[in-house]
Amino acid sequence: MFRTPSILPWLFPQLIWRIKTTAKDLFLTFDDGPIPGPTEFVLDTLQHFQAKATFFCIGENIQKHPMIFKRIMSENHQVGNHTFHHLKGWGTSTEKYVANVESCAEEIRLNQVFPFSANQSPESKHLFRPPFGRIRSKQLNALKLNHEIIMWDVLTSDYSPSLTPEKCLQGTIKASRSGSIIVFHDSLKAERNMNYALPRFLAHFRNLGYEFKVLPNFRS
Repeated sequence: MFRTPSILPWLFPQLIWRIKTTAKDLFLTFDDGPIPGPTEFVLDTLQHFQAKATFFCIGENIQKHPMIFKRIMSENHQVGNHTFHHLKGWGTSTEKYVANVESCAEEIRLNQVFPFSANQSPESKHLFRPPFGRIRSKQLNALKLNHEIIMWDVLTSDYSPSLTPEKCLQGTIKASRSGSIIVFHDSLKAERNMNYALPRFLAHFRNLGYEFKVLPNFRS
């Protein structure tokens, strides 16, 4: 699956699946970092194409690799919360889940780099993406006041060992359209496919006149 089935945004309109725009804008996102190697490759590639992106970071990885996290922010990309332990919402109590999100938020605060204009203003909601896209309604209700829950329009499936790099690239290009929120992973598991697909994806859409932007601010 590359394009998110249209029924999901219809069933869950309170989640952000795609950005409404008539412009040739794409919104790259990267999950699961920061990780030495993959995240640095992503940052180098984005810099080469003068592209911006949003990184949904795991708090534990920020704690382990603070300098890579600081580089994300210092290069004017955007960061979002992906829980502290990559916690799956299903099967986890609301209290434990919210506490894990807050632990990640604290790690982000401890490692912030200023100025970083790509990130939200103080009155904006924090960005959060549930690991595996799995979140229970009670968890959503507990978080939605201060967080915008970001899902996706295109899932690259770069983490799949059964998917070839060529198919990853082809499927992602075919599924993407103006306003798409696209998920890559800056992880060791996804490294083979991501390293192949990302620069070629960027080159393809740059040649078509597209811009790669951070997600917009969502006001509280």
